[in-house]
Amino acid sequence: MRIQVLPSELINQIAAGEVIERPASVVKELLENSLDAGAGTIELDIEAGGKRRIRVRDNGSGIAREDIPLALSRHATSKIASLEDLERIGSLGFRGEALPSIASVSRFNLSSRLRGSDAGWSVQSNGTEHEPQAAPVAHTDGTSVDVRDLFYNTPARRKFMRTENTEFKHIEQVVRRIALGCFPVEVRLQHNQRPVLHLPSAETREQQERRIARVCGQSFMEAAVHVEHTGAGLSLHGWIAQPTFSRSQPDLQFFYVNRRMVRDKLVTHAIRQAYQDVLFHGRHPAYVLFLDMDPAGVDVNAHPTKYEVRFRDSRLVHDFLFRTLHDALAQIRPDGAQPAPRPAQPLHGLDIGMGAGQPPRQAGMPLGIGEQLAGYAALHPSPTPVTTPAPAAGVPAGDHPLGYALAQLHGVYILAQNVTGLVLVDMHAAHERITYEGLKASHAGEGIRSQPLLVPVNLSVSQREAEVGESSHDWFSELGFEIDRMGPEQLVVRQVPALLHDTDIQALVRDVLSDLLEHGSSQRIETSVNEMLSTMACHGSIRANRRLTHDEMNALLREMEITERSGQCNHGRPTWVQIGLDELDKLFLRGR
Repeated sequence: MRIQVLPSELINQIAAGEVIERPASVVKELLENSLDAGAGTIELDIEAGGKRRIRVRDNGSGIAREDIPLALSRHATSKIASLEDLERIGSLGFRGEALPSIASVSRFNLSSRLRGSDAGWSVQSNGTEHEPQAAPVAHTDGTSVDVRDLFYNTPARRKFMRTENTEFKHIEQVVRRIALGCFPVEVRLQHNQRPVLHLPSAETREQQERRIARVCGQSFMEAAVHVEHTGAGLSLHGWIAQPTFSRSQPDLQFFYVNRRMVRDKLVTHAIRQAYQDVLFHGRHPAYVLFLDMDPAGVDVNAHPTKYEVRFRDSRLVHDFLFRTLHDALAQIRPDGAQPAPRPAQPLHGLDIGMGAGQPPRQAGMPLGIGEQLAGYAALHPSPTPVTTPAPAAGVPAGDHPLGYALAQLHGVYILAQNVTGLVLVDMHAAHERITYEGLKASHAGEGIRSQPLLVPVNLSVSQREAEVGESSHDWFSELGFEIDRMGPEQLVVRQVPALLHDTDIQALVRDVLSDLLEHGSSQRIETSVNEMLSTMACHGSIRANRRLTHDEMNALLREMEITERSGQCNHGRPTWVQIGLDELDKLFLRGR
């Protein structure tokens, strides 16, 4: 066949196939346009799950009369004008494909009035090639886009749409996701003339948390911890759920880069690594997080739907997310209070200035009584002795979040009383975490001891893996490995951390190289070391049916209050639960 230029109508419909998957895709594009126009209020009217009608109205800046027809032209946009703009994209939409693509597969009407002008103008399209002409229309400041009969002229695409209820659920999910990224904007959604969702403008943190509760559920907000940290040109803030609020599916994971909702493998990997020491196997963390950075440091032009991005310094971003969230999770205490801030830590050799919102290090809890710790110390295999921390200034004596021991139940659980009610502690799980954190601290303090291999391990790898192994030689050395490149596709391991001498070295190094190629970073070596320490902690902790004195039980409670990540054992199970007096009253029907 001869090469020929495709008609514009067909070009637009091909583009629609990339951008417009279903009605929810239309909603996403129109919402992003409204936000880029500076809207303070956005109203969405949906009919028949978006199959019959999608109408989005905003009070944004509006469109000038002469620009109205251009809005339906391919690659016409007000958001970028040069290559420099493309490399520093600050808007949500920018391609100039969405509106012509939508108009090519629907009965389309766009009406707008430029803010401050005297009249509004509109254009219409029904998927044909004719040039749209602007006509005067009565309209308030802002823009309305009315999309009817989606895919009416492409029957094959229309067949792939699901039921009205299913399509609307996808629309609602898109609205909720975008609404979390634009707190100052009021959002209203209705379906078949019935109000479904109203999210008022949320300027203060309290208002933002109310919006998050509406979108993610009140239970998420009750389990959430606020995070805020700035360093190395990156800024992260938001809310992460405590590990006990883990999910069976990754359905409550919202991550935004410069206001843009993204689904990124590097981000997901970094967050999961941060949770790995406290999350039960097979469970997923929940979070609403916002990363702000120089737009030049992230490429948002990686995919037509713009959900995927590429970071120019992926290793820096990965490590920043991992360290920030790893430290934040370590500081979750039984009473939810935040202790004093810790000193800054270097990131890839950079001296990072920690902002006021830096997640702090666990501080000593006040002790109002002098527990007899000698008996408990004999049970504690940590290399450092158990000592009584000094009382913190300004905290009433005897004010302990986990209270005081009352009894031991079946040699497994400690029953304690605090000001809120009853505390139940799994003593083995709790002591396992205490021992594990002590071993980690001791291991970090002594440094990693290496052990030469009697027979060096040779690895046949790809050329890229050999290159990353060679370039990461110093990094491997810091972790106790000596790895050299012996040829274009050959590495040799001569030395390993002493704790890992019985590990499958070949498999571990290959996995680490894979991580470095995929994410620019890896915590597999630290994870393997920690797994060994965790096993040691498990064997060295209080076993079931061990009888403890009241002094020993209280000493264990005090240790939990000063130990990082003490809310979960090394396998992610909770170590303690609180039963409030109101819950106990309900059990006995008191107050009825």
